[in-house]
Amino acid sequence: MTDFTVRHPEEHERRPTQNMVARALHYRPFTDEQWAFGEHLLSAERTFGAYEDGLPIGMTSSAAVDLAVPGGQVPAAAVAWVGVRADRTRRGVVSELLTTQLRDCRERGEPVAALHASEATIYGRFGYGVSCQAKYVVVDRTRARMRADVPSTGSVRLLSDAEAPTVPREIYRAIDLHRPGMITRDEPWWRWGHDRVLERDGRLVAVHRDHHGVDDGFAVYRPVSLGTFEQPVAGGALDVVDLHAANPGALAGLWRFLLSIDLVAKIRVKSRPVDEPIDLMLEDPRAATVTGLHDHLWIRLADVPQALASRTYAHAEPVVLEVRDPRLPENEGRYRIGPDGVERTSADAGLTLDVDTLGMLYLGGWPASALAGIGRVHAVDPSALTRADALFSWARPPWCGTDF
Repeated sequence: MTDFTVRHPEEHERRPTQNMVARALHYRPFTDEQWAFGEHLLSAERTFGAYEDGLPIGMTSSAAVDLAVPGGQVPAAAVAWVGVRADRTRRGVVSELLTTQLRDCRERGEPVAALHASEATIYGRFGYGVSCQAKYVVVDRTRARMRADVPSTGSVRLLSDAEAPTVPREIYRAIDLHRPGMITRDEPWWRWGHDRVLERDGRLVAVHRDHHGVDDGFAVYRPVSLGTFEQPVAGGALDVVDLHAANPGALAGLWRFLLSIDLVAKIRVKSRPVDEPIDLMLEDPRAATVTGLHDHLWIRLADVPQALASRTYAHAEPVVLEVRDPRLPENEGRYRIGPDGVERTSADAGLTLDVDTLGMLYLGGWPASALAGIGRVHAVDPSALTRADALFSWARPPWCGTDF
């Protein structure tokens, strides 16, 4: 075990600490230009560093966001930049960092933490569960034609360099968090995750405007050459890196536009909702191929009673869950969950589960019965599975759609 302390970095330690975690995540250290641009991307009071003999050996940080949950929104911590120096791994550093961070979330009144996992084997140990998946899709543009019955509800325009930084912000705010798992985007996110890369990567922004003159969707994409020495005329691809639409008409309009772009052989989109019907919009649905289905958003309930009380439940008879959480034992106990709310109880449990599995149930992405079938939920009362399936269900599968 290495002797280290976990604390907020002091001002003079911020850049060395963030450079350390950049190296741990296999990025290059910040240049002066990058640091000047992103110095305040991470809040010092929301960042925790692990220090040994005054030198940084680990870090985690988060941003305050609102997270869409079934029936509403909840304050949450969007966790990012988790890393440990390569010569100090497997010594309890990340465990201490993440536990300290979770307790900080509770104290801030943020009952939920969320992250995108760099490795799928790490975060379950700390109570995070895969709350939803996302699919990666490649569309063969040479074969893809939109069906004639796909609705046309407006038009699409390319934004100018002056509009590209601002208009997507306005659209994202206007369409709101309409699906569980979506999060708010603060100004530092837009500066780093959108503005900084527009010019650097040659990204373009297309916006859909409905028949009433309202902008209701956008797609950010970049052209990529597929040519090689052996196949110099292989054509190009469009990598769609950010796409949000307020309604099916806007989604269809953006796809109709992308499919109309010349000199393109393939359109590649990442991290899309599992129920998004890209293939069914095409005359040949096989022109769209799902190339991967991956864990997307991981959820950790830092304050179980507050988190459970912050979402809506469907109409079904109540069920009593017994939750195990050895890392935050104050979360442990039995909870009666029903359409009228949540309360602690001493009644017999119908289902028992660990807190990471509760994170999988929380946004409605997984039925309790399916998780019971693979040993993640223990049914003391088998009839409780049917009730839990109904209570936690939601009309649309969860999806985040924001990298952080």
